[in-house]
Amino acid sequence: MRIREIHVTPVAFRDPPLLNAAGVHEPWALRTIVEVVTDEGLTGLGETYGDLDHLVRVRAAAEALRGHDVYGDNAMYATVAALVGADVVTDLHGLTGTSSRAKTVDRIFSPFEVACLDIRGKAAGRPVVDLLGGRVRDAVPYSAYLFYKWGGHPGGPEDGFGAALDPEGVVEQARLLIGRYGFGSIKLKGGVFPPDQEIEAIRALREAFPEHPLRLDPNAVWSVETSIRVGRELDGLLEYLEDPTEGIEGMARVAAEVPMPLATNMCVVTPEHLPPALRAGAIGVLLTDHHYWGGLVRSAHIATLCATFGVALSMHSNSHLGISLAAMTHLAAATPAVTHACDTHTPWQDGQDVVAPGALRFADGAVPVPDGPGLGVELDRDALAIMNEQYEKCGVRSRDDTTYMRSVDPSFSARRPRW
Repeated sequence: MRIREIHVTPVAFRDPPLLNAAGVHEPWALRTIVEVVTDEGLTGLGETYGDLDHLVRVRAAAEALRGHDVYGDNAMYATVAALVGADVVTDLHGLTGTSSRAKTVDRIFSPFEVACLDIRGKAAGRPVVDLLGGRVRDAVPYSAYLFYKWGGHPGGPEDGFGAALDPEGVVEQARLLIGRYGFGSIKLKGGVFPPDQEIEAIRALREAFPEHPLRLDPNAVWSVETSIRVGRELDGLLEYLEDPTEGIEGMARVAAEVPMPLATNMCVVTPEHLPPALRAGAIGVLLTDHHYWGGLVRSAHIATLCATFGVALSMHSNSHLGISLAAMTHLAAATPAVTHACDTHTPWQDGQDVVAPGALRFADGAVPVPDGPGLGVELDRDALAIMNEQYEKCGVRSRDDTTYMRSVDPSFSARRPRW
């Protein structure tokens, strides 16, 4: 069964003003939807980033992959690698760690691999989770992903989530998300305010939610010394501390001095980072992300390596739609080593999606594996057309949290370390 054609559609959807170490989310988030169509008429779906540099290369890969066997992952990967050559695609926000050629190949290949797995599942009449080894859980737990945020974008109306700029606002946001989705664990995106203010937010969350595991992610804007101090002050409060400082060496120095495990989606982002991180004892938890680890199968391989060396797993998220949520759920459902609830931005999309309603839902903070073969989701063609039109009109072509923040606060700096 061979690839007859591939449709690549950029989309934009509204995003709240979520604050982070790089700045603040713009009013529009970008994604790219990939549809692979075979010579037998089966269609598979993939989803990836929407930044223009990435989109150009995804479109080039779509042309190069026509005619390939949908079962030929290795040949497709080699084709993408040859197409990329020595190119390196770099994110402006820098929140997913260093960029490299290998990471560029993996992130361009990923949506095509997911789409082909969707096709293989449909051809076999089996869900993707079965193609990854079979389910070890029927539903995948996700965490309440909290952000400091403004009440609305400057000059725009208040959104439905409200402001969260102090511990009280963060706790109210947690009540909203947990009340709506039933999440059983909580993650706070930090690196926005001085560390002592974020310590107080964690303490407020612990008081309000005494049974919920808590995590804090400052996206590597703390020095080693600050990270050690904060880690010690939060002894007994955190499930793990995510990327407090930059780099494997810095993380290893912190890990040796704090009581909780350190997690990362920034200092270990390709397979070549695993050996030095393991030797240094830099991490206890890896946040996988199939979007830049080369797809679902390659992510499953990394999960096996992590289990072998005693590294626990969670799953990283950035602003995504339902195709990605479905893929993440199938992968986590088939991966025994995923022992921490996964991250998801789904609540922040506030019902916006390109998949038809009904296949994906939250139940007690978890997403049941979708019914049906393949990913178990179908495109909502009308929604896709609307989001594509929004992309054409919105004027945003690359995510740039820092420049947007500086349009509001010209003095803002995204330097690391900041504290």
